[in-house]
Amino acid sequence: MAMLPILLFLLILLQSHIQITICKKHDTHFFDICPSSRCSDSGPEIRFPYRLDKSPKSCGVHGMELTCSPDKDTILTLPNLGTAIVQTINYQYGYVTVKLGNSWPSCLLTNQTMMNVTTLLYSPVIETVSIITCPKMFTLNVGSLLTGPVSCLSSSGKYVYVVSADESMDKIPSSCMVLQTGINILLGSYVDENSDRSTTWKVTVDDFLVRRLVTLNWFQTNITKNCLGCEKRRRQCGYDLARTEAFCKPHVVNVKAISAVSSVVFVLILTIPATLFYLSRKADKERETRIRIERFLATYRITKPTRYTFKEVKKITKHFKDKLGQGGFGSVYKGELRSGLPVAIKMLEGSKGAGEDFINEVATIGRIHHVNIVRLVGFCSEGTRRALVYEFMPNDSLEKYIILRKNGQPLKMEKLLQISIGIARGIEYLHQGCNERILHFDIKPRNILLDQNLNPKIADFGLAKLCSKDISAITMTAARGTMGYIAPEVFSRNFGTVSYKSDVYSFGMLLLELIGGTKSQDPDLQNHSDVYFPELVYNRLVLGEELELGMQITTGEAEIARKLIIVAFWCIQWNPIDRPSMTRVVNMLIGELQNLEMPPMPFVSTRGLVISSISEEE
Repeated sequence: MAMLPILLFLLILLQSHIQITICKKHDTHFFDICPSSRCSDSGPEIRFPYRLDKSPKSCGVHGMELTCSPDKDTILTLPNLGTAIVQTINYQYGYVTVKLGNSWPSCLLTNQTMMNVTTLLYSPVIETVSIITCPKMFTLNVGSLLTGPVSCLSSSGKYVYVVSADESMDKIPSSCMVLQTGINILLGSYVDENSDRSTTWKVTVDDFLVRRLVTLNWFQTNITKNCLGCEKRRRQCGYDLARTEAFCKPHVVNVKAISAVSSVVFVLILTIPATLFYLSRKADKERETRIRIERFLATYRITKPTRYTFKEVKKITKHFKDKLGQGGFGSVYKGELRSGLPVAIKMLEGSKGAGEDFINEVATIGRIHHVNIVRLVGFCSEGTRRALVYEFMPNDSLEKYIILRKNGQPLKMEKLLQISIGIARGIEYLHQGCNERILHFDIKPRNILLDQNLNPKIADFGLAKLCSKDISAITMTAARGTMGYIAPEVFSRNFGTVSYKSDVYSFGMLLLELIGGTKSQDPDLQNHSDVYFPELVYNRLVLGEELELGMQITTGEAEIARKLIIVAFWCIQWNPIDRPSMTRVVNMLIGELQNLEMPPMPFVSTRGLVISSISEEE
């Protein structure tokens, strides 16, 4: 331990050596090819992490490109924000203030769905407010968290005001009425955490409502922290592609003298164990993960789920006494809140992607309220510990009932139809009912939970992706999902583009599994490698023969089974274009059997490929 201070001192000298020898050639070169610029003399200065679209891509962070309009305005374009005019860029505190464009309504309070402009790169400052209406105007007290009247919503005898959720209601005249609570609006200007909120609240809200300004904080791993440190020391920030990290613009130094000394240090430092560097990098990555999650949760504080401490999680689970299950993500425990509400707590272990699974889950399911989607009650993020708190589903998952069916204890066909319709409605809501389309990418029986009445609820959004409804194809760097339920295009782009139709395929495979359409119940067929059972079921459907699903069913139940299988075969069409949307799937499930068309055979090409590959191996 006595050597540790010496080793750390030598490590610092090594860092100086690297910075001096590399910065001389590379760091200054960055600022030569990426000089700061402006769209006009009065416009904001544009430099790293921002860049103009005409500059080399290495001059800025992806997603932080700016353009100059014909009127010499500085333009920022984001998917949910649209085209906005940049007013100021503050490099010391990491935020940009923009003026909203024409894609936003003239009266900003009339469209609440547009307020969600959070991305992994940008996070707005959000305020929760209430809207009240008063029969006459009244004078606002100094320091009160109110503003108005809002001109675009007010008229004679009806004056609309905006009130902070933290404001005491006794400051509002008794003649006023509350129109709506829990409204989330964006703040238009940067607010220092140490400033007096009573003096800044009205200004920042008016900046948004009247002047149509929005302030966005930015965050990028390996960049934001370093750049803010540089800017606060009045040194510009650049980026080294070789080291994949940001750096400060170097001062002019006596390179020869320092380089001679540091060369000696460099030789000495080679004896330092490589583990010191490894541990340092590991600590940095863990710290970056925590910072990224905390930034996300700071903008997420206005939503319903409660944030719990790890101490509270231990109390809720009675020190993790009742374990419900184990998966690749970690363990699930049963617990009970102080209100008596039973919950299931998923402890995330070994989370990959710098907290991406955790952020995905909270960002998607935390904002969804649908009868067929499991409710996120709360979450915990404390150091490296992360947990998700869900409503407890007493009947486990759909996988349990598929196993019971195989053991001779099947659910009634009417109940299977109800469950199928519920799952379809849940997926339809994910695809069409939210501001952004949510693609689940892991629809399977284990991720369908059942409440006390066997109503299905979709769970586990760790692999989910959010995208605009205008985007028809999704870019993916790797396949995601569970074997047997993954759409072919997710494996290979030769089969089509990845889209919301990939969830439709997974739902179709789930339907076949649910009614026993993926494996033959006939012992004479089970050991035949040349028989693909779903294809056999399809042929029997075409010929109108009995399906042989391994259970005794009535004529009415047989019609339900035929309907479910026909819908399933539509969903698992090999070409994504041929699959129906989930809205169409819901309509088919609730409609009459005689109105359904037989889908094309989805197995022709795949069976040929499988048989030929087996023949080659033999």
